[in-house]
Amino acid sequence: MPEIALIVIGSLVIGFLGRNRKFGFWGYFFGSLLFTPFVGLVLVFASDKISREEVATS
Repeated sequence: MPEIALIVIGSLVIGFLGRNRKFGFWGYFFGSLLFTPFVGLVLVFASDKISREEVATS
C-alpha cells in the first residue's frame, strides 16, 4: 500500500513540474500514473515549454 501512495505523490510532483509544458499538469500526471514517475520525469524534461503566444491564445 505505501508503494501506491509513493507513485501517486510522485505523479503529482511530475504533474506540477509539467504544468507549463506541452501536455500540462493532467497529461504528465496521468502519464506518470500509467507508466512510472521516472518515465514521467523523462517526458517532462524532453518536452518543450509553452510559449507566451500559445498561452495568450488559449
